[in-house]
Amino acid sequence: MKIAIFNEDLLGIVKEDKVVDVSKAANWDTNNPESSFLYLVENYEQLKDNMEKEAETGKAYAIQDVFFKSPVPSTRKIWAAPVNYKSHQDEMNKMFNNAPRTIEEIALFLKSPESLSGPMDPILLPYKDRRTDHEAELGYVVGKKAKNVKAEEAENYIFGYFALLDISIRGNEERTWRKSFDTFTPIGPWIVTADEIDNPNDLKMTLWVNDEVRQDGSTKHLIYDCFKCFEVACDNMTLLPGDIIATGTPDGVGPIEVGDKVRIKIEDIGEFTVDVKHAEITEEVGATKA
Repeated sequence: MKIAIFNEDLLGIVKEDKVVDVSKAANWDTNNPESSFLYLVENYEQLKDNMEKEAETGKAYAIQDVFFKSPVPSTRKIWAAPVNYKSHQDEMNKMFNNAPRTIEEIALFLKSPESLSGPMDPILLPYKDRRTDHEAELGYVVGKKAKNVKAEEAENYIFGYFALLDISIRGNEERTWRKSFDTFTPIGPWIVTADEIDNPNDLKMTLWVNDEVRQDGSTKHLIYDCFKCFEVACDNMTLLPGDIIATGTPDGVGPIEVGDKVRIKIEDIGEFTVDVKHAEITEEVGATKA
């Protein structure tokens, strides 16, 4: 099913052009979506029948009239895959005159959980004088506690998939710093549960900036596929329900500017569009008041 969080933190199931409120069937507390989400993930097998029944009779909203929030309301950690497409390595070499190492050599890196945002929230650029790029990716959320799980078993630990934007400031600083600003990990528009995706490693992915196609790729070209990324993320480290993994971006990465609209679409998942704005800085970090 397609699971969304919308409006006043209601839990919904997306049915064609409608979103049906299934909060009651999932024992969902709108005042505490973070804990409710973990409860949903950990008890999904027991809850899904009631949720599906409620989706047939519950209050429905027209999809164009709702405000979609991040389908994962909060997370403990975001593991991200660097240079996980050969085509992206090639373009980075041409763009910056260096050949960045691929995921096979440098494994994963962490993004701040606070960078998470929703599919209708704007991307806020913190600097006016730094190049900031879009990166279209397939992301997923962990469904069960995992440690030292091999790729062959990883699909049994994934709760569901979504589209993800990894927003990146270019520079010499560590990846974690350059990719961890607020709003730098928009996800959505909803979670498609893993049982609905036949093969996450063969999904077409497209990104537009305004009306220009920038990225047009497929997860079939991943160096480390979704399941291998999972194995690396829990190699002697613990993954917990609600943790997020971003699988990397294909070629076509490019800059975004204030006023742009960035649209991402992934086959069998869905699409969303976010505005690019400038962050409102009220006080410089480290500044002293007179």
